[in-house]
Order: sequence, then C-alpha cells, then structure tokens
Amino acid sequence: MINSLKILVTALIACGLTTKVLSAEEINSDLVSNHAVFILNTLLFLIGGFLVMWMAAGFAMLEAGLVRSKTVTTQLTKNVALFSIAAISFYLVGYKLMYPGDSWWISGYLGPIFSVTVLEPVGPVVDQITALDSASVGSDFFFQLMFCATTASIVSGTIAERMKLWPFLIFVVLLTAFLYPIEASWKWGGGWLHEMGFSDFAGSTLVHAAGASAALAGAITLGPRLGKYKENGTITPMPGSNMPLATLGTFILWLGWFGFNGGSQLALGTISDAVDVSRIFTNTNTAAAGGSLAALVLTQVMYKKVDLTMVLNGALAGLVSITAEPLAPSIGGATLIGAIGGVIVVFAVPLLDKLKIDDVVGAISVHGVAGIWGTLAVAFSNGSLGVQIMGTASICIFVFVLSLLIWHVLDAIMKIRVSEEDELNGLDNSELGIDAYPDFSKS
Repeated sequence: MINSLKILVTALIACGLTTKVLSAEEINSDLVSNHAVFILNTLLFLIGGFLVMWMAAGFAMLEAGLVRSKTVTTQLTKNVALFSIAAISFYLVGYKLMYPGDSWWISGYLGPIFSVTVLEPVGPVVDQITALDSASVGSDFFFQLMFCATTASIVSGTIAERMKLWPFLIFVVLLTAFLYPIEASWKWGGGWLHEMGFSDFAGSTLVHAAGASAALAGAITLGPRLGKYKENGTITPMPGSNMPLATLGTFILWLGWFGFNGGSQLALGTISDAVDVSRIFTNTNTAAAGGSLAALVLTQVMYKKVDLTMVLNGALAGLVSITAEPLAPSIGGATLIGAIGGVIVVFAVPLLDKLKIDDVVGAISVHGVAGIWGTLAVAFSNGSLGVQIMGTASICIFVFVLSLLIWHVLDAIMKIRVSEEDELNGLDNSELGIDAYPDFSKS
C-alpha cells in the first residue's frame, strides 16, 4: 500500500497536479525500483551512444571541409567505412578483449581473444536484473562501440589526401579489433592502470591521444603531401575546400560530446547520478567555449587576423581536454582547462609543420597534445601526477609503436601511398572515380 501511494504521488508531481518536498529519508528510500534503475541506466547508454554516433557525421563534415575538394569523396567514404568496420570488429573481438571480466591473461595485460559479444535473450528473466548499477548488455556494447569508432575517426583526417583507401581500412580493422580494446582494457576493463589509480573519465588519452598516436605513426610513415614543405623551409598553405562544412562538423562534434562525457557517468538511477550528469554537460560545454575563445583571441594577437580553423580546433581541443575529468572541476575550472587546450592547439599545429609532420586537419594537436594535457590536469583535482604521466605515456607509446609497425608492414606489402600523379589529380578520381563537386573546378 505504501509503495502504491509513493507511485501515485510521484505520478501526480510529474503531471503538475501537486507538489511535494521530499525529506532526506524519503530521498534515500526505495522510491525507484531496481527495474527502473536498470531502465534509466540503459536509457543513458543508448542516448549517450547515439549522440556519440552522431560524432561520426561531425568527423565526416569536419574532414570534408578541411581537405581540398579533390579528396572530399574519399574522406566521406573512409568515415562511413571505418564506422562500419569498427562495429563488426568490436563485436567479433574488441568488446570481450576490452572487458574480460575475471578471465584476465598475463596478470591483467591481455584479455580473451575471439570471444564474441552475446546479448541477453529476448525477454530476459526479471529476476536476473537486480544490481542498481546495471544496464543491458546491448546498451553497454552500443555505447562502448562508439568510443572505439571515434578512435579510428581521429586517424582518418590526419593522413588525408595521400593514402590509399584499402590499406587504411585494413589498419582500421586492427586498430578497432585489437589496439584500442587492449589499451582501453588497462583502465576501463579493470587492468593494471586501473589498479594503479590512473584516471581518465571518458578518454582524453584512452580514446583521443590513442587515436592521435596512431595518426602520428601514419603521418610519419606516409610523409607530407606533395609541395607542402619547400626545400627553402617555407610551408605552402593548402586551405580546405569548405569552411561551412568544417564549422557544421565542429558543432555536430560539440553536440555529440555531451553523450561522450555525460554517458560516461554510466548511471542515471539516482538523484546523485542525475546531478552529476548535468554537471558534466555544463563543464563539457564551457570547456569547448573556453577553447574556442582562447584560440580566437590568440590568433588575433599573433596573426592580426582571426583564423577560423584554429577557432574550430580550439573548441575541439577544449572538449578533448575536459574529457579526462568533466565532473570534478567548477564551471570556471572547466573553462580554464578548455582554454588552455585552445592555446595548446594554436602553438602545436605550427610546431608540427616545423617538424614537417603533415596533419591535414590538426588531429594530432587537438586529440593528442590537448588529450595529454587534459589527462595530466586530472592530477590537480583527484589523481597522482606520476600515475597520470605513466598511464598516458604507456598508452601513447603502445599505440604509436604498434601502429608504426603495422603501417610499415602494410607499406611493404601493398604500398600505402598513392602515386604522385594520383595525388595531384586527387584521390576522388584515382581511388573512387566520383567527384564531390562535379560542377566546380578542383584544387
């Protein structure tokens, strides 16, 4: 009878027919059943997952805008294909490799391989759903898959305009099936970094810096685009084809990041969790704002003109920076963390050019350098700087070294770079035969 009254009062409040101030005792009582908690947690995973999935469109639009028009179709194809590959690879290998449970091999360094994901049966037995922090396997798999796909998306833009399609897709298979799941398991799967106390809430390093490490290895193996760096030391600007698309892509990524960070709370079944998710949303948003404004002001001061590409990457760098710990900081602290990320990008992009590392979209700076900064910044609130450094270095070195090896093996087997003629004519013509803008001249 008491539970029925509680449900009735809750329903009336929801309909606006009455109001009620709950006491602390009532708040802590079992107002929400285990089933409702399960449903709310599952809903958080699903909503967060499809927001992060929308980031795939953001990466596609950002890259389409920042590459030259003769390579746009190729970039769009890569983004659709890598997302699809990630879905299959993560199902067949990655998910169980990332979350091995109690079946760790080699003292927590590697989990079971080739153990495919299995969902609950249709209409699962109600008695199996008891834990307050539980959610459906399908929702967890879907949410975690989006992070895996994001890691691959980071690689795509860096190596644009000079890499063949099929070697890239083969690399994506290995990245999403093995490299990302293994290093992510070190923290999120209860591995050795987790036991050491390494902290990375939603993946500044586990996702973003890892993806940037793979991208860096690819850029080094490929070399720069033809004509990018002159013998006299000058750098040839190669502006993107469509700034409206790049801006749209940035806003899509900004929106998707609320799922990326907010969903990483992993629970929505209590008042505390709901408050924390709202705090994460707020801090995520203000970090992006801080990053974009810092880049806007800094480029005006340095170049006497605002650089839109830097402003866009500044916003993304702010988002990457706050991803390691979007919950603990105040709004002001989150803004500062994001702003520092924006400053980092403005200096890191030209630094890579001086090193003759050709990163077409600035992903190494945005996801790599800013991701490392965000992960180390966690030490200011709730972590050990030494542990954060060790964890970040371990992940980046692991992904970089193995990626470099894979790129070189692929190059030896099938040559990963297109010919000079194909590069000059554009990959859309040589790789696909479909122009993104057939009615306009391309450069």
